[in-house]
Amino acid sequence: MDIQKFEIDDFSPTKIAEKLANRMKSRRIGLNITQKELANQSGVSLGSIKRFETRYQIALQSLLKIALVLDATSEFHQLFPMNQYKGIAEVVRATENRPRKRARDVGTH
Repeated sequence: MDIQKFEIDDFSPTKIAEKLANRMKSRRIGLNITQKELANQSGVSLGSIKRFETRYQIALQSLLKIALVLDATSEFHQLFPMNQYKGIAEVVRATENRPRKRARDVGTH
């Protein structure tokens, strides 16, 4: 991220959703697809698309369906990347340790 363009809003879920909605809308318009056409092609209701573009609210499954129609799914694969190994020792350690299915409870025991 360019330090010149850094804003505290970059960490606000509402602002992130707003930016996503605006980029999706720009892409939709750039591809000359109406909201109704996007609804028909994606299987997402017209109301959901309108709500996302105006109030920035949408279910994840609906967002993924829209991304598929607008050819934007590759960006989702970049979310929550897996750890990158820096050498064979890290690979060996990772295979020796069983993957955890849940986070540890650090409650008030």
